[in-house]
Amino acid sequence: MNFFHRLFFIIILLLITSCGDKNKSQLSEIKDQDIELQMIDAYNEGKEALDKGDVLFAAKKFNEAEILFPQSKWAPRAVLMAAYSYYSQEYYGDAVYEMERFIKTYPKHPEIPYAHYFIGICFYENIADEKKDLKPLVRAKKKFEFILSEYPNTDFALDAKFKLDLIADVLASKEIYIAKYYIQKEKWIAAINRLKNVVENYSSTVYVEEALHRLVEIHYKLGLDSEAKKYAAILGYNYQSSEWYKESYRIFNKDYESIKEKTRQKKENKIIKKIKSLFD
Repeated sequence: MNFFHRLFFIIILLLITSCGDKNKSQLSEIKDQDIELQMIDAYNEGKEALDKGDVLFAAKKFNEAEILFPQSKWAPRAVLMAAYSYYSQEYYGDAVYEMERFIKTYPKHPEIPYAHYFIGICFYENIADEKKDLKPLVRAKKKFEFILSEYPNTDFALDAKFKLDLIADVLASKEIYIAKYYIQKEKWIAAINRLKNVVENYSSTVYVEEALHRLVEIHYKLGLDSEAKKYAAILGYNYQSSEWYKESYRIFNKDYESIKEKTRQKKENKIIKKIKSLFD
């Protein structure tokens, strides 16, 4: 084989290889397009199922869409939609799982602040009242505090602050509820600790007034007058118009009701005298 024959053979080989690579590339593009179409179909099926209220099937289809084409822009959206599907029917545990997976899988996604907020909402809505297990609410509190710290300039931060105020009310009411139980059982130290927690950590809530009064009541009952007066002074200084302050005042002034009644009678007598003078 001379030089020209060898050269011709090499050129033919390169052309065949080039055509093969081009065909492979075209096949790869067709395959990717086919997968993307399947993913879009799965996503749309999920949306239709969600609209019909079949949230479990919807979540399944959204997960399927993500698996089909994980590098697509639709994949993170599919996870968000799966989480929302579960949330819409109060499957909070599944919703949280999907969102935590979203945060781990797509840490640079612009919807990360929303994902954290969404998790906080799931925890927040999973509590009925102060008599129930408050673990979800405590978790919500941590998540909302995280949002305020990491994403302070977002709309989520504004609502997180509002939710934290409501959470403080619920946690304070829980402390009061437990403290009253201990008072009934005459477990004074345990009751005092609960009430002090309200005063020290939930001073912005409406329950601080009752907590101060209960502290006055317990210390007075135990003969610790100086401590009772200390809490009464705090209550009087900050909440003098409160009904709880009046209750504490009665503890130290046994004649409060009789004095109050005499004052009322004096006012009535003055009014009667004034009316009588009109006819004189």
